[in-house]
Amino acid sequence: MDAETGKQRWKADRGNGVGWGVPIVHAVGGGSEVVLIGTSRVDAYDLATGAHRWWLPISSEGAIGTPVYDGNTLIACFKGHDEPWMPTFEATLAQYDKDHDGRLSRAEFGADRDWGEHFGWIDDNDDGFIVPAEWTVARNTGAGDYGVMAIQPGAARGRLPASAVKWRMKRNLPYIPSPVLYRGVYFMVRTGGIVTSVDPANGNILKQGRSERAGGEYYASPVAADGKVYLLNEEGKLSVLKAAPQWEVLAVNDLAEETHATPAISGGRIYVRTRGHLYCFASAGR
Repeated sequence: MDAETGKQRWKADRGNGVGWGVPIVHAVGGGSEVVLIGTSRVDAYDLATGAHRWWLPISSEGAIGTPVYDGNTLIACFKGHDEPWMPTFEATLAQYDKDHDGRLSRAEFGADRDWGEHFGWIDDNDDGFIVPAEWTVARNTGAGDYGVMAIQPGAARGRLPASAVKWRMKRNLPYIPSPVLYRGVYFMVRTGGIVTSVDPANGNILKQGRSERAGGEYYASPVAADGKVYLLNEEGKLSVLKAAPQWEVLAVNDLAEETHATPAISGGRIYVRTRGHLYCFASAGR
């Protein structure tokens, strides 16, 4: 969209599944490109024209975290698995296909809440039935090339070769929180308060451990400033880490309120939104 007029400049049909990650813009070759991640691909488009520059197949449960650039290397994180996460269609039919028509309806799943919750997105054409082709696509979602990847597109166009992936790591990946790259270290946090620092140059794990007093679920992304990394869990516990390859927990502050939003940092202050309040923290004199 044109920021001045609101008119559409270009539109591209990605057609590559679900993605919730925020697009990023990267300056390259005298211009800029917008990079997006989805369930099955990472795509780059020319920011000015919308021309499809390059893409790389991936496997994701539904990409959520936003990627970052380290120089000319794109580092993107997507959670997945090595094997299909669902049983075969034949096995599921044997259990649920009550009218033996070779299809599955929502009613046939009955009180099985797990399948009832998934039915809507598996039924891709919204006709009220799941058929083998739809089940196969859903079954294989996220199985394959997942993990944290360091991608170097270079001047390539179209599908990137496998050699464009400089390194890949599959351990303790976050699903919702976006990792943060700060002072030459890539920091990730996931459920349980598990924190991982990674060398962005080679993918080596520098340190892996926990913020012991701040386990639970994590939806907010880590943020960093002033030599510290801030991690906020769903219970409202804000961990402060020393931003270093061998990070350490400096403090855990308990806001005692449900929290999902990522904190914001500006002007030497950190802003934290909980379910019922907006907090601003600053050192004395700010």
